[in-house]
Amino acid sequence: MKRKAFAFVTVLLVAAQLATAQLTVDNLRLENLSNPIGVDIKQPAFSWQLHSNQYNVLQTAYEIKVATSAEALTKNKNVWSSGKINSDQSIHIIYNGNTLSSNQKYYWQVKIWDNKGNESKWSEVAYWQMGLLQSTDWKASWIVPGYQEDSSFASPLFRKEFSNNKKIKSATAYITAHGLYEAQLNGQRIGDAYLTPGWTSYNKHLQYQTYDVTNLLKGGNNAIAVTLGDGWYRGNFSFDHKRNIYGNDIALLFQLNIVYTDGTTANILSDNSWKSATGAIRSNGIYLGETIDARQEKNGWNLAGYNDADWSNVKTEDFSKNVLTANYNEPIKKHETFQPTKIITTPKGEKVIDFGQNLVGWVKLKVKGNPGDTIKVFHAEVLDKQGNFYTENLRGAKAEGIYILKGNLEETFEPHFTFFGFRYIKLEGYKTELKLENITAIALYSDMKQTGTFTSSDSLINQLQHNIEWGLRGNFLDVPTDCPQRDERMGWTGDAQAFFRTATFLRGVNNFFTKWLKDLSADQLSNGSVPHVIPNPLGDKGWAAGGSAGWADVSTIIPWTMYEVYGDKRILENQYESMKAWVNYMQSKSTNYLWNKGSHFGDWLFYTMADDNDGKAAITNKYLIAQCFYAHSTQLLINAAKELGKTNDIATYTALLQKIKEAFLKEYTTPNGATMSNTQTSYVLALHFDMLPENLRKQAAERLVDNIKQYNNHLTTGFLGTPYLCHVLSRFGYTDVAYTLLQQKTYPSWLYPVTKGATTIWERWDGIRTNGDFQATSMNSFNHYAYGAIGDWMYRVMVGLDIEDNSVGYKKIRIYPHISNQFKYASASYETLYGKLSSGWKIQDGKIIITVEVPDNTTATVYLPSIDINAITESNQQITSNKNIEVVGKENNCTIIKVGSGKYEFSIKSN
Repeated sequence: MKRKAFAFVTVLLVAAQLATAQLTVDNLRLENLSNPIGVDIKQPAFSWQLHSNQYNVLQTAYEIKVATSAEALTKNKNVWSSGKINSDQSIHIIYNGNTLSSNQKYYWQVKIWDNKGNESKWSEVAYWQMGLLQSTDWKASWIVPGYQEDSSFASPLFRKEFSNNKKIKSATAYITAHGLYEAQLNGQRIGDAYLTPGWTSYNKHLQYQTYDVTNLLKGGNNAIAVTLGDGWYRGNFSFDHKRNIYGNDIALLFQLNIVYTDGTTANILSDNSWKSATGAIRSNGIYLGETIDARQEKNGWNLAGYNDADWSNVKTEDFSKNVLTANYNEPIKKHETFQPTKIITTPKGEKVIDFGQNLVGWVKLKVKGNPGDTIKVFHAEVLDKQGNFYTENLRGAKAEGIYILKGNLEETFEPHFTFFGFRYIKLEGYKTELKLENITAIALYSDMKQTGTFTSSDSLINQLQHNIEWGLRGNFLDVPTDCPQRDERMGWTGDAQAFFRTATFLRGVNNFFTKWLKDLSADQLSNGSVPHVIPNPLGDKGWAAGGSAGWADVSTIIPWTMYEVYGDKRILENQYESMKAWVNYMQSKSTNYLWNKGSHFGDWLFYTMADDNDGKAAITNKYLIAQCFYAHSTQLLINAAKELGKTNDIATYTALLQKIKEAFLKEYTTPNGATMSNTQTSYVLALHFDMLPENLRKQAAERLVDNIKQYNNHLTTGFLGTPYLCHVLSRFGYTDVAYTLLQQKTYPSWLYPVTKGATTIWERWDGIRTNGDFQATSMNSFNHYAYGAIGDWMYRVMVGLDIEDNSVGYKKIRIYPHISNQFKYASASYETLYGKLSSGWKIQDGKIIITVEVPDNTTATVYLPSIDINAITESNQQITSNKNIEVVGKENNCTIIKVGSGKYEFSIKSN
C-alpha cells in the first residue's frame, strides 16, 4: 500500500512539473528582420527563439507554415508547410515552398518541440511582404527635372496629385533615386529613414526602399511630394571633390501599388505627368553641408490642391532598372538627441556650443529674426589648446549649415541631405539671445539593433567602451566609413576588417555588412584586386586599383567572421568567388610564393617618432605583413571551401598555404625565430596567423613581451597589429601584460585619448599631443573606430564570451573569463540569435563570483578559475551535486564544465 501511495505521489509530482513547464517561441525573424517589407530574396530564411523555464533546454523539432493571410494560417490553407522536422536548427531555415510573388504579403508561424518532451503552441503570427522581384515589375519611369538646373544645383521638388474613390486594403510605395530623396504623402513624411537610398556602387547595385503607406492615403484627392539631394551620386565627393562620380543626372523612381478591398488594384507611377520645381534647399553636399533659404519655400506644395501651374513638366529617362535590389540592411535613422552642456565664448570671441559628445548627425535650430537674416552653423570635433574653435582637420570639407530666414515668426531649421561629425558648433548671425532649449544635436546612424554591453570597475575602461560604441555609431552610416567629418568619409576596407569582430558584438551588423559585401564583389577588379574603399569612387587605375595587404583581405576576413558569428552559410556561398579571386590575385603577384611586390599601407599609423635617433619607431616591413595576410586569407578560403564542400579547392589551397608559410620562414625569420622587423606587429601577426612552427612560437611570444617592456609597457602597433595584440598575449599566457597595456594611461595607449577627454576613438594614438598641440591637419580624425578593436579582447577574453572552436553562431558557447586583480568586477552581455548570453565576474570577500546566463537551444563550456572542485559551488551547492552541470576536465588552472541553458552563479574560493 505504501509503495502504491509513493508511486502515486511520484506521478503527481511529475505531472505537476510537466504542468508548470513552459515552452514558448517568439522573436520571429525573416532575413534577420522583424516583419520586413520589400524582400526580394526568393527563398528567404526564417529564425526564431525559444524560451523555457527549465534548464538544459534544446529544440528537437520544428514546424513552419506560411500562408497569404492570417486567416488562411488558422485554416491550414498554406502556401508552404514544412511538416514536423526533427532538427535543433532555429536560425536560417530556408523557405522551401511554392514560388513567392512580387508585392505579396505572407504570414507565418512556427511551433517547436524540446528535449524535455514539451510541445509549444503555435507562435504569434509574423509576416513579410515581397518586393519587386523582376525589373519588369517596375511600371514606373525614371523622371528628372524639366527645368534647366543652375550652378548651385538646388534640390529639385517633384509632385503628383491623384484621386482615390475606393476603400483601400493596402498601399505600398517603392522608391529610389539617383541622389538622395525624402518623400511625403499628403504632407506626411513617408518612413523615418534618412539619406535614402543610401550609398552603393550605384551603376551595379542600387537599392530601393519599400513603405507601407496605407494609413497615409485618404479618400478624394491625394498628393505625392518628393525632394531630391545630390548625395554621393553626383555631389562633390572623394579626394579631389569631383562631381558626377556616378552620373550627372538627378532622378526619381516612384511606384505606389494600391490594393482595394474589392480586389482591384491601381498603380500611381512616376511618369511624364509629374511636375518639378526648386524650393528652399538651395545647395547640398556630403562635404559641403546645406543651404536653406526659407523665403524660397513653396507653402502647401506637398498637399492636394496646390497650384503648380508655373512648375515645369518632368522629363522621363530610360535609366536601368536591372541594377535595382531591395533594401534589407537597416536604414539610417535619427537616434539620440543632445542638448548643449554649455555655451562658450572663446578667446577669439566666438560663440561656441558644446554638446559634450562627439557625434555624427546635425543640429536642429529654432530661431526668430527678420527676413533675409542669415545664420551659419560651423562644426568641429575639438577646440584648440587655447580654447578656440578648430576646423583645420576637416581639410576641404566646408561642413556648414546656412539658414536664411523667412522672418518674423519662429522658424525651425535642420538639414536633409548631409551630415556632420562634431561635438562643438559655432554660430554666426544668430541675433537673438541664445537659449539652450532651442538648440538640439541629433545623432544619425544605421538602425542596427544593439546586441552587446560591457562594464567594469574601472571608470576609464568604461569610458573607453563608450568611445568604442560611439565610434561605431558615428561611422556606420549605411557604409562603414573611416571618419565622418573631413572630406573623406569613405568605406575604407582596412578599418572595416580591423574593427569587424568588435562591431559584431556591439550591434547586429549582419545585414549591414551583407549589403556592403555586395558592393565589394561589384567593385572588385577583374584581376581579383580589391579597391581601398568600398563603394569605390576613386576609379580603378594606379593607386586606386587597391590590392593592399590587410585592406583588401577584408574580402576574406569579413565573410568568414560573419559566418563564425552568425552561422549563415549563405554569406560564404555569396562571397566565395570574391574570396578566391583575392587569394588568386596575391598568388599572381608572388614569386616563389613570396608576395613582395606592390604598394601597401603597412601597419598604418604605428608608433613613430619625429627625431628617431635610436631606431625606436616601430616600423614593420610591409612585405612581411603582406606575407602574413596572404597566408591568413588563404587559410580563410580553405575554411570556407571546407564548409561548402569544395574538395578540389581544399587540396589546392592547403598545398599553397604550406608554401606561403615556408617562404615566410626563409625570408623574414632567423633560424632562432626572430623576425626581420623585430616589432610588436611582426610577432603578433606571425603568432596570430600561425606563421611559425610550434617549436618557435613560445620564444616569439617572449620576444613580443620583451619588446613591450622595452617601450615601458606601451604598445607600438598600428591598424593591422592592434586588433590581435592582446589576443596573442593571452593565447601564450601573458594576459597580465595584456591587462597592463589595456590600463596604460600614457601615450601610446588606448586610455591616453580618454585622459585627454575623448568621447570617441581617435585616428591616431596622439591626435592631441602631450603638449596640447594637434597632429598633422592632413590626417587627424577624432572619430575613427579602428583602434576600438581592443573591444573584442575585452568581451571575448576579459569577460570570456566566445564561440566554441569548430562551432558557429553561438550554438556552442565558450565562457572563459580571464580575471585580473586590477579590477573588482567586469561583465558583458550579448544578444545572440538564440537569445541573451551573459557573463560577469567580481572579486569579493576572498571569493571570485562568476555569473553566467546561457540562452535556450545552446550549450556552453565554462572555465572556472580553480582546479579544486571542492572550492567551487553553484548557488551554494557543490557543482558535483548539481545535475545541470557536467565536470569535463581541468586545463590552465581551471575546472572545465559543460552546462545547458539557464542562469548560474558560481563561487570560487581564492587561493
